[in-house]
Amino acid sequence: MERALYVAPMTADTQQLGLLGERLAERWLTEQGWRTLGRRVRSGHRDLDLVMEREGVVAFIEVKARTGSRFGDPVSAVDWRKQRELVRSALVWMDRNGQRAEAFRFDVVGVLLSEGRARIRHVPDAFGLRGLFGH
Repeated sequence: MERALYVAPMTADTQQLGLLGERLAERWLTEQGWRTLGRRVRSGHRDLDLVMEREGVVAFIEVKARTGSRFGDPVSAVDWRKQRELVRSALVWMDRNGQRAEAFRFDVVGVLLSEGRARIRHVPDAFGLRGLFGH
C-alpha cells in the first residue's frame, strides 16, 4: 500500500521568495554567458524553473532560494523525487521544442538572501539520470 505524501501549500511569501531567487539566478547565469530558453516552463503540475543554453549545452535549472544565515546545500534539497520530476519535465520540453539537445544537464542554483545581499551558488551537473526511475 502506497502512503500519500502531504506537501504543505506554498505561502505567498514563499512564492515571492522563489520568484526573486529565479530572477537573480537568471541574471547571474546570463552574466556568465548563458542564454535563457525558458522560464517557469509548465508540464502538467510540474515545472522547470529555468532552461538555459551556453555553447551547445542545455541546462535545466532548479533554483532554491533561502533567507537567513544558514545556506545549506541546495543539492540536498533536490531529492530523488524532485530529480525524477525535473527529468520528466525536461523530456517534455525537449519533445515540445522539436529537439534533442546535443548535450543537456541538470543544475541547481542556490540563492541566499541575507541583509539586503544575495549570494549565488551554482552547482553544474548536480545529478544525472542513473537510478531515478528505479524507485
